[in-house]
Amino acid sequence: MIEGLVETPLKRISIAGGDVMHGLKAQDEHYKGFGEAYFSWVNPETVKAWKLHSRMTMNLLVPFGKVRFVFIELDRESVVNFIEIEIGEANYSRITVPPGVWFGFQGRDEKPSLVLNLSNIEHDPSETGVKPLESFQFDWTR
Repeated sequence: MIEGLVETPLKRISIAGGDVMHGLKAQDEHYKGFGEAYFSWVNPETVKAWKLHSRMTMNLLVPFGKVRFVFIELDRESVVNFIEIEIGEANYSRITVPPGVWFGFQGRDEKPSLVLNLSNIEHDPSETGVKPLESFQFDWTR
């Protein structure tokens, strides 16, 4: 496993008029401070990969749809393992991703899915690494 990569099941409370879905609280174990919240839509079967943050801790949630996240466990520059976590409406969870982890994600619903990142720092292009999809040999078709 990747140290610091954690999936946390979240509460979804059914109430008249619409559900309440928890996200992140300051007292949560994996809370590292607040820098920015941003949303990213991902269309069905679309892949957005590969990205790495050198300083940002991400807290990823999918309140609408279903998304497969793939994280890469590396030993130096060699891939040791791909770690897959699928979250969304049916598996409502938060994924905490520490800095230094390559990842990608794919829409796995019939409709567009919404990803929310609650990060500990504001987006800074100088701390973001990007590689082309073919850089890591993961089979997104399965």
